[in-house]
Amino acid sequence: MKLPQLPQPPTEESFPSPLHHPRVATVLGRWLGVAITICFLTGLFSHFQQATPGWLVIPSRPAGLYRVTQGLHVLSGIVSVPLLLAKLWTVYPKLFAKLPWPPSRKALGTVLERGSILVLVSALALELFIGFLNTLQWYPWPFPFKETHYALAWIIIGALLVHLAVKLPLIIANWRRTPADRTPVPHQADSLPPAITGLSRRGLFRTVAGAASLVGIASIGQSVPAFGPIAVLAPRKPNIGPQGLPVNRTAEAAGVLPVEANWRFTVKGPTPLSYSLDELRALPQSRSALPIACVEGWSQGAHWEGIRIRDLLALCGAPEGSHLRVISMEKGGFYATRELPPQFAEDPLTLLALRLNGTPLALDHGYPARLIAPNRPGVFQTKWVHRLEVLT
Repeated sequence: MKLPQLPQPPTEESFPSPLHHPRVATVLGRWLGVAITICFLTGLFSHFQQATPGWLVIPSRPAGLYRVTQGLHVLSGIVSVPLLLAKLWTVYPKLFAKLPWPPSRKALGTVLERGSILVLVSALALELFIGFLNTLQWYPWPFPFKETHYALAWIIIGALLVHLAVKLPLIIANWRRTPADRTPVPHQADSLPPAITGLSRRGLFRTVAGAASLVGIASIGQSVPAFGPIAVLAPRKPNIGPQGLPVNRTAEAAGVLPVEANWRFTVKGPTPLSYSLDELRALPQSRSALPIACVEGWSQGAHWEGIRIRDLLALCGAPEGSHLRVISMEKGGFYATRELPPQFAEDPLTLLALRLNGTPLALDHGYPARLIAPNRPGVFQTKWVHRLEVLT
């Protein structure tokens, strides 16, 4: 009795579609590389804002710089998802290519190529996944998000550089457009789904670019108000919340109760200061138009009124170039106490804000007083401030 023949495992030749081509992979890789580079650089800026090394001075101007960079960071990360999926579809037949045998220099290059792809794809997928969940403020894992996100970024860049080094000759050979880019692909069993068979390379590029653009437009409204009405993928609508501003952390979540009549604001410096809320309101008031820009990618501009921090420093006799410690009434939390470098403390836009958009601060926005400064992450715009300490 003759045994039935077992099906043979697929090989690279089992996927003959011309869209599984180095030229297609090169073009999609360029797009993905641009998105990853923007995401990495803007993420690096955000990380240095929160963990500034001693050799770096973060400027206070442009006032809306962090709003732009963090919006780009989240946008480029979201756009990377369809680009990564398209890139993987283009090159996945390579997974079935046989390793050269016996071992040779070519085999070593293949091992390096596949190893770099494994690390790159795994780290990038995890980075995009936890980054997206961070925009939702959902952390279902036991590891710290910020440190892990930062470490994964460097792993991705390292794996990407190794991959580019291994594939550089192939990338150079397929960098320029060829006549095949306009030629429709004939129907083949392993090609694209029937709805889009017959797609040329240019058609595939347009489809992928359209998908990435659609995803981007559907999410960018959280930082660009003009796109707010169609931002169906944005976890935040910037203009929705008390006084037209979203709230990440409520007073209840922070353990802050409505303030009592004997509330005092104090400044610890060469000349200690102490004010009631009415006394703060009696001091010279200034106005600043500044955005709240959060690490989750959403931002919203607002009009603030209050006392310039530099005026408070002058009143307490603080020396020029002083650092400040800003202390909140928040119970615990990573950002209940923050330091304010001198370039921010001395900027005329930096306020101890008492009013938002023409009315006294709502409790969830930091009543009775909060910090607002230019070019700072939202988590550093400390709410419920009741004490400043001059650090010398």
